[in-house]
Amino acid sequence: MNLKSLLAAAVLATLPTASFAAGFNWNATLASDYIYRGIDQNDDQPAIQLGAGYGFENGLYVGAWGSNVDFGDGTDTEIDTFIGWAGEVGDSTSLDVQLVRYNYLNEPAGTDYAYNELITKLGVGENLTLTLGYTNDYVNSDETSLYYAANGSWGFAGDYTFNAGLGYTTIGGSLENFFDYSVGVSRAFGPATVTLSYVGSDGNAEDNFGPDLSEDKVLLTIGFGG
Repeated sequence: MNLKSLLAAAVLATLPTASFAAGFNWNATLASDYIYRGIDQNDDQPAIQLGAGYGFENGLYVGAWGSNVDFGDGTDTEIDTFIGWAGEVGDSTSLDVQLVRYNYLNEPAGTDYAYNELITKLGVGENLTLTLGYTNDYVNSDETSLYYAANGSWGFAGDYTFNAGLGYTTIGGSLENFFDYSVGVSRAFGPATVTLSYVGSDGNAEDNFGPDLSEDKVLLTIGFGG
């Protein structure tokens, strides 16, 4: 498999974005597809995603997250492990630093997609999160990649939340840097949170990964957690 198809197959995994409270935490999501940073991970198929972690009183946390995937080469499961620290660093500012190991199951013989990423998130006020991700071995390709993102959420009409995000991925080597974006609306229904989003990426992503993986899509998710 060449670098272009390898990167298309395994763009970064979705991990819990909220700081862990002390004690055991879990999350489960049913999704119409698995799309992350604007790139399809599951070939237009539904995804089941499960995560669990434990937070300590000093802000440290550990956990794991998994999803079914379809890279078109037999790889069918992603399992990510992570360790991090999260806490308040000001009256209205929070910091979350997380080291993630991305792991994949049933890869083709001789293929290893696994790699690490360091992710730092700065929460500003109640509505805005800034993210910086860094890896020196993107999808085990020996290429350096940086990810910059700004995400916001705002309540409206009582029970609804408007979500919006803009991200930018840089990749060393011959691939183009690209933007991804998302807008959506969420609402809680009892223990479930339902989110309907419009997600996509720019023309450079299509040049890198092809139109099927990078086209704009509507995504429906139903999430549970505790």
